[in-house]
Amino acid sequence: MNNKKFYLKYIFDFIVALIGFIITSPIILISYLVAFIETGESGFFTQKRVGKDSQIFKIIKVKTMKSDTDLKTNVTTDKDPRITASGRFFRKTKIDELPQLINILKGEMSFVGPRPDVPEIINTMGEEEKGIILSVRPGITGPASLKYENEEEILAAKDNPERYNKEVIFPDKVRINKEYIENYSFFKDIYYILKTIF
Repeated sequence: MNNKKFYLKYIFDFIVALIGFIITSPIILISYLVAFIETGESGFFTQKRVGKDSQIFKIIKVKTMKSDTDLKTNVTTDKDPRITASGRFFRKTKIDELPQLINILKGEMSFVGPRPDVPEIINTMGEEEKGIILSVRPGITGPASLKYENEEEILAAKDNPERYNKEVIFPDKVRINKEYIENYSFFKDIYYILKTIF
């Protein structure tokens, strides 16, 4: 992505994220309070993720899962017992993703791009793939996210969700994201955003 495309994308992201945050801030606040009441913890979930140029940042989401559980896995299915009652609604409606508008305003994320992963997942990638994927800011949505918008349901139907994610879904996402980056188009970004919303 050349500098002109990068700055166009950045300016678009910032302006739309600012407008979006102003409009949705009441929803974010109410969701935060609901999550706080249900979990007895902060209504926000934060986690270290790898961003552009391998920079570590904290992604922000509305909390949808209980943290006081012995279940330890990086894969979440729609049958995950850690998901709270309100969390199921927030995840289904994508309300839990709204606080990531803050990440966009901070310049850590974009509306469209590869989803940001935890360092442990990023480190499983080859150096060439890692270099391409981390050359752009991670996104809230994108072609890979849209293809696997029902990922939790897909994984829930598998005998070994973690293995299926590692051997099938993750490599396919990497392939799709590489193609997106190598053939970047601002108008495709608009298409992915509209497809995500509608």
